[in-house]
Amino acid sequence: MDIGTSLALLSSAFLGTAVVLANVGLRYLHPARGALVSIPSTTLAYWLLAPFLLRGEGWNGTAFAIFAAVGVVFPAVVTLLNFASNRIAGPTVAGTVSSTTPLFAVLVAILLLDEPLTVAAAAGTAAIVLGVIAFTTRGGSGSRAWAAWAILLPLAGAAIRGGAQAAVKGGLALWSEPFVAVLIGYTVSCATIFAASRTLVPESAAPLNRRGVLWFMSVGACNGAGILTMYAALALSAVYARALRAVPARGEVRRARASRRRADRRRRDRARPRLKWREAIRGSWPAARRARRAARRGTASDRR
Repeated sequence: MDIGTSLALLSSAFLGTAVVLANVGLRYLHPARGALVSIPSTTLAYWLLAPFLLRGEGWNGTAFAIFAAVGVVFPAVVTLLNFASNRIAGPTVAGTVSSTTPLFAVLVAILLLDEPLTVAAAAGTAAIVLGVIAFTTRGGSGSRAWAAWAILLPLAGAAIRGGAQAAVKGGLALWSEPFVAVLIGYTVSCATIFAASRTLVPESAAPLNRRGVLWFMSVGACNGAGILTMYAALALSAVYARALRAVPARGEVRRARASRRRADRRRRDRARPRLKWREAIRGSWPAARRARRAARRGTASDRR
C-alpha cells in the first residue's frame, strides 16, 4: 500500500470518528453552536502550529486564491450540514450518505482536471453508491419516506466536499503545501461561520456549556486532522501527476527516436551524391594528368 492510500484511509478514520463524537456533542449544543466551537478551535490550533509547519517556499497566488475560495464553503458549510443531518438522522445515516463524496470528487476531477476514469475508481464509486442506495431504501414505506428526506443534507455536504477536494487538488498542483491549504481554508471558514452566526443560531438554542465545548473541540480536532491528511494525500497525487507529465511516454520516446533515425538517414542520403561527385572529380584529375603525360611522351617520340 502506497503512502497516498494510507493517508486517505487515515483521513477516513479521523472523519468517521468526528461523526460519532458529533452525535454526542449535539446532546449539549445546537449544530450551529457546535460549528462555532469546532472550526475556530481547530483554526487556532493550526495557527499555533504554523511557526513550526508553515513554509513559504513555492508561493503561488492562484493556489492561494483557490484555497481561500474553497474555505468559504469547506469546511464551514459542510460542517453545518453534517451536524444538522447527524442530529436529525443519526451518525449512521449521516456517515453512510457522506460516503458518496468520491462520486462527486471523481466527476469534478474528470470534468475540470481532465483526469482519466480508471476501472478501479469506477468500480469503487459504483459500489459506494449502490451501498448507500441499498441502505436508504430498506424497510417499509415510512422509513423510505424518512430516508429520502433525511439524506438531502449529508448528500449536499458530500457534493460540496467532493468539489472542494477536486479544487484543492488543482491548487496543490500549483503549490504543493497541504498545511497551507488547510490553514487558509480554515481561516476563511472561521470568518464565514462567525459572519453567519447570528442567522444560524436560533434564540431558543442552548447556551455554551463545558461538556458541549469539550466534545466539539474533539470533533474539530478529528475533522482538522482528517482534512490535513486528506490534503496530504491529494498533494502526493498532484506531485505524482506532475512527474508523470514531465516524463515522456514510452510511445513518444519511440516516435522521437524513429524521427531522429529518419533525419539521420536523409542527411546521409543527401551527402552520398556529393561524396561520389567529389570522388569522381578527385579521381579524374590523376587520370587526366596521366593522359597528358602519355600524350606528351608520344609526341616527343614521334619527333625523334
